[in-house]
Amino acid sequence: MRIGIFTETYAPYISGLVTSEIMLKKALEKKGHEVYVVTANLDNFHYEYNEKERVLKIPGIPTGIYNARLTSIYPMQAINKIKSWNLDVIHSQTEFAIGSFARLFAKQYNIPIVHTYHTMYEDYVHYITKGHFNRSSKKIVEYLTKFYCDKTIGELIVPTKKAYDLFKEKYNVERNIHIIPTGIEVDRFYKENLNEKKVNELKKKYDIKRGDFTLIFVGRIAEEKNIPYIIDVVADIIKDQKNLKLIIIGDGPDKEKYQKYTKEKNAKNNIIFTGKVNWEEIHNYYGMGNAFISASTTETQGLTIIEAMAASLPALCIDDESFRGTVIDDFNGLLFKNKEDCKKSILKMLENKKTLEKLSKNARNSAEGHSSKYFAERVLDIYKLAIKNKKPSYKEKLNNFLKKVIPWKK
Repeated sequence: MRIGIFTETYAPYISGLVTSEIMLKKALEKKGHEVYVVTANLDNFHYEYNEKERVLKIPGIPTGIYNARLTSIYPMQAINKIKSWNLDVIHSQTEFAIGSFARLFAKQYNIPIVHTYHTMYEDYVHYITKGHFNRSSKKIVEYLTKFYCDKTIGELIVPTKKAYDLFKEKYNVERNIHIIPTGIEVDRFYKENLNEKKVNELKKKYDIKRGDFTLIFVGRIAEEKNIPYIIDVVADIIKDQKNLKLIIIGDGPDKEKYQKYTKEKNAKNNIIFTGKVNWEEIHNYYGMGNAFISASTTETQGLTIIEAMAASLPALCIDDESFRGTVIDDFNGLLFKNKEDCKKSILKMLENKKTLEKLSKNARNSAEGHSSKYFAERVLDIYKLAIKNKKPSYKEKLNNFLKKVIPWKK
């Protein structure tokens, strides 16, 4: 099968979305399929095509939101190249310019299109509105989401029941929706596959000592991740437990603000900000930790949770529907409802070695079910369904009609 993945962002940019795209591409290629990527060029204003990786980058203008760029919704210079791929199916991963292009191209050339809805956009409205007109803005987001994810595609995939419920219960969408949790290369994060020398170098760099209990957070350093919540809890615990460390891995618009807040909480020696980390190295960073923590309520799935579990780190997560399908309380992690509950959960792991060992073992075993292999197999089933249900083009309808009325028409 020849598959086209259309997305606004791709490697080397780091995000949960990009991770899922890379995993899908690799897993599909291992099964013998040809996978092409159409994405925005985040580095310059040129068209670039990597023949080996089959990645086409389209130039765009900066949006001012992170390093995202807005491309043309119908870039003429890309058309002939994409036509030459003879795609069997298009899989759009985003809803903006590249997402619109995917839909227009699929419509024009009658290629079945599948879409994965990754982002709960209502939780990100504040980046645009700055706190103004939030209610009306969320109605606009609802309208656009329903349009892009209902009216312009063949099949819709969501990674969690939380996203499923958004469409079914809040947006009242009646179409079929397929829940397929995103897979990862779980074996890459196994402890035995980490670079022990590199892990020890990182521990030395960030002053992680043998007796320390280290929490890991990986993600964008921004408001929706609720990082001050975690800082508050850790700052409270270290008054009595000096060996507790929190490593915040990633970059984002609020990093400096949260670093300042950490100093104000007298926790700068226990809370470390690493800044941006290359995706190729991220697995070794998990090797520094004893557990993973997240208080975000804006995730659609939270791939970093699965990565952490594969690295034998039990998950400490806020009790949100995004995590309930992955984190089983007191089995492979602990769910907390408030800061006091979070504090008790951290201390439960920190003070009870047997509890930590049990949760760690179960975390690794739980990650097995999220392998990229099974993920790709389920997505392929949706591709086949989209191809099967594809409506014939006008030309195909005409040919079928002529075959019926003109006996010699073949």
